[in-house]
Amino acid sequence: MNIVGHGIDLIDIAEVERWMKDPRDPLIPRCFVQEELDEVGDGPGRIERLTGKLAAKEAVLKAMGTGFGAGVAFADVIIHRALGAPPQVRLVGGAEKAAAERGITAWQLSISHTSAMAMASAIAIGNMLHGEDRTRD
Repeated sequence: MNIVGHGIDLIDIAEVERWMKDPRDPLIPRCFVQEELDEVGDGPGRIERLTGKLAAKEAVLKAMGTGFGAGVAFADVIIHRALGAPPQVRLVGGAEKAAAERGITAWQLSISHTSAMAMASAIAIGNMLHGEDRTRD
């Protein structure tokens, strides 16, 4: 197993809160699947947890080397965290395809936040080194 890529993201929580309140840019349906919203819930700390998940999605996309767009959407990266367990990455759609093309088979993910900022670090793990010629047998 080798590290295929690493991504880090840092997001201002107040900025995400402003985006969420902007009716012209529906951040929630564009970036999160219902499973993630259900997991976060509606109670105190909701914005911080959503921002942490958003930072994790950005970090995953950076680790893959794709960013979003070109067939990869934020909602294609699903961040799940069971109580007492580390956060997990599940990819669907364009993100799943992009990861497979890059030989990514597993993820290590860390998310942290304060009342003002959320950050995440994602390590993409696979059977190939980053930049290795993937066309060779």
